[in-house]
Amino acid sequence: MSIVRNSVWLAKMRSLMRDMTSRYSYWFWGIGFLVLSGATSSCVPLRSVSPIATVTEEAQVAPNAVPTAAPSAGPISGGSGWRRVFTDEFTSGVLDRSKWTRCYWWDNGGCTNLGNPNLNWYLPGNISFRNGALVLTAREQQVRGINGRLFPYTSGMVTTGRDYAERHRSDRFSFTYGYVEIRARIPSGRGLWPALWLMPSTHRDLPEIDIMEVIGHRPNVLEMHFHYRADAGQKRTANRRVTVSDLSRNWHVYGLEWSPNAIIWYLDGVEQWRFTNASAIPREPMYLIMNLAVGGAWPGSPNSSTQFPAEFLIDYVRIWQRAQ
Repeated sequence: MSIVRNSVWLAKMRSLMRDMTSRYSYWFWGIGFLVLSGATSSCVPLRSVSPIATVTEEAQVAPNAVPTAAPSAGPISGGSGWRRVFTDEFTSGVLDRSKWTRCYWWDNGGCTNLGNPNLNWYLPGNISFRNGALVLTAREQQVRGINGRLFPYTSGMVTTGRDYAERHRSDRFSFTYGYVEIRARIPSGRGLWPALWLMPSTHRDLPEIDIMEVIGHRPNVLEMHFHYRADAGQKRTANRRVTVSDLSRNWHVYGLEWSPNAIIWYLDGVEQWRFTNASAIPREPMYLIMNLAVGGAWPGSPNSSTQFPAEFLIDYVRIWQRAQ
């Protein structure tokens, strides 16, 4: 699907760009707007994998240490006062548009992330349902996207945020502190990049909490990242990668607990990592993104061994917060 390109639309986009610049001068995030303004070469890429400073931890976990646990009944850490604030079990077979958008906030007949740069164009038609699960499908399918660019792949994504036309409204759902739990099954294959992550409601580039990322040619490595800015404004990344059993072979439960003092990552009810630098932990509303990207600087391009269509399956999303 092509983006409409005519003088009226361009005038409208330039007007929106001026509005964006005045409102978000610290981060001109809309990739489509960046292309139109000729600023893509100077933008800071979203979800950068080359931060200024990185703290990396590696751990080896035996495959039998990761249980194929049934969905948990609530936050792993337990305690009292938790209440469910967001749920989607995906049993209706229809995407609940009161809960989900179908693209990044700069959606205009589709979207992509040129900052990575991905090779796919996200389309609503790549979102479907099967057997009570949300299905995000990547296809080897040529389509014209932003500025007439030809993309060799299409894929699907959903977010609890808002579209650019809704920028003066609240997100469909955002929260500050809580426990997120998502049961999902990832695809494998070179060039595939399934991810579950949180981004700020302000539409700034940071902070960013990556609940789960997996690079398709190494489906036995769970990637967990936290991108933030230090007090002096420098970009920082803390991350951990853990070797586990092949995550594409079964369903797994990915959990994240976010509190003022710690961010804790879980896989199938087992803690994998915690970040405890309280001064860096976000204290602002964030929304959820679930996507299946194709290509980019990190995963590389698909090759002849990559099987399409590829599917990222999500059984449910559940979010709790402690009662105030």
